[in-house]
Parts: sequence; C-alpha cells; structure tokens
Amino acid sequence: MTATLSVVRSGAGEPLLLLHGWGSSRRDFAAVLPALAERFDVLNVELPGSGRSPHLEVRPTVAALTDAVERTVDGEGVGRVHVLGNSLGARVALELARRGRARSVVAIAPSGLNIWPERVLQGTGMALARIVGRAAEPLIGPLSRSAVGRTALLLPLKARPWATGREEAIGAREGFADSRDYWRTLFWALLVDVPRGMDRIDCPVLLVQGTADWIAMGQTVRYLPLVPRSRFRPLLAAGHAPLSDRPQGIVRLVEQTARRAAESDDTGTAADEADRTAPAPPAVIAPLRRSGRRTGTAPSPSPR
Repeated sequence: MTATLSVVRSGAGEPLLLLHGWGSSRRDFAAVLPALAERFDVLNVELPGSGRSPHLEVRPTVAALTDAVERTVDGEGVGRVHVLGNSLGARVALELARRGRARSVVAIAPSGLNIWPERVLQGTGMALARIVGRAAEPLIGPLSRSAVGRTALLLPLKARPWATGREEAIGAREGFADSRDYWRTLFWALLVDVPRGMDRIDCPVLLVQGTADWIAMGQTVRYLPLVPRSRFRPLLAAGHAPLSDRPQGIVRLVEQTARRAAESDDTGTAADEADRTAPAPPAVIAPLRRSGRRTGTAPSPSPR
C-alpha cells in the first residue's frame, strides 16, 4: 500500500501527531483534542485498517504501520513531530522516535514488552472484543447515546466510561467491529512484536500507564531501562485508554514533555555555539574540520 492514511488536522503551533490504539479510531482523542489544538498543530491519524484508513497489503508489522504513518506525515509536509500515542499507537510512536522522526513522545501503555502469558490474555480479550463487536454492531449506535450504554461498551478500556462522549463509543465500533485486516494486525503488530533498537531514541519520552489498566498490566515500566531519557508517570484512576478518564492531566503531560524537548534543543544549540567559538587544540583542528555534524533532518522513509 502506498496511499496515505486518513488524517484530520486542526490547531496551530508545533506539530503534534495523535496515534490511537488497535480497537479504536481517531475518535478516541475527542476529549483531549480541543485543548491540544489550542497549543499544537494536531495531526489526528487513523492507523491502517481503522476508521477511514486503508489497510496494508503487506504484512502489518509495527515497522510497516510506522512506514504508513511516516508517508502520511511526509504528505502533510511535516518533519519531526511531538507524538501522543496509546497502546499500539504508543508502540508506533516509539518506533517513530527510534527512526529520528519524533521531537518528544508521550506513550500511554505501549504494547510490545508484555510476556507470553500476558500476550495470550490480551490476544484472547482482543479476539473476544472483535467477535462481540461484530455481533453487537447494530446496537452500538443506540447504546452510544446514553451514559449507561457507553459504560457497557467501554468498561474494559476506561476507568470512568460513563464520562465518555458518543464519539469514543463510535470509535470503539470503528475499531473492533468495522476495522479491516483485524486478525493479521492483531497477530503481527501486537502478539509477536518485539521492540528493538530502543537505545537509539534521543528525544524525551514519557511513559504513562493508568493505575486501573488491567490490559497492559506492568509492561509499560519495562521500557524505562531500554529508552534513554525516558521517564515514567502513573495516571491515577485511569484505564488502558485513559484519554477521557484524565483529559486535563494528559494534555498537561504532553505540554510538559514538549517543553522538555524545547529545553533540550536550546541546550544543544548553546553547546554547539560554544563549540564553534571555543579555540580547539591544534592537534584536533583538522579532524574537526573533516567530520560532519549530525543534523535534525528526518530520514526519508524507505520505499515499500
């Protein structure tokens, strides 16, 4: 597949990419989108096979999903971005950071580091959610109109499902009932994925997990020793997809992590200027002139 993914762009400022989890769509960010659009140029992308995005013809591994996201970001004329991702979207966010495409990352319950018993449990739950979602699809629209109905639909994902909006319930239908290539993506991108090269990430990363998240369990904190400069933050009274559980808190975490990236950039710029103005010892002047400096230019995605 060479087509770009479905993306809705809003707001102004530094670019911020939103990546939802598998079993949802861009609608899952409805609770945080207005506040984020006041501060950022928001690109709300739907992963391959979800919402209005086409599915992949190639094997839907995390690398292939990330390739599709990169093509979409390139198509919008954007280079490095701040990223807010949840679950599989958080895993793709970390892969973007590994490739040098992220300025900062807030990764909520990223997949990839769960052990095999956890993968079996999660895979079974996702399979059941798909089967139930397909069977109950005609009822999701009517149920989404009431708080009681949304609670029944979203209880496994949210700590406060009654506080969600209709958009998020429709997003669950788009993710579990309507998504294309569901089973292949579940297998290749979630069940057998093993993250590699996380030590190459050089941007600020905040790892976040809800304290009421029974789906991801303790896998998020396992990224801490693998990702340089990463930090961990628990979200009280929040589930696996906590965007509507703690919207203000999540917006604040995105802003704080983006500021860390800006401060890091400023520090790096100051260090570069000092390097240029300080006299170098004669013995190292020639090597310095021969060596090139690394720039922040993002690498072009490899063709598929």
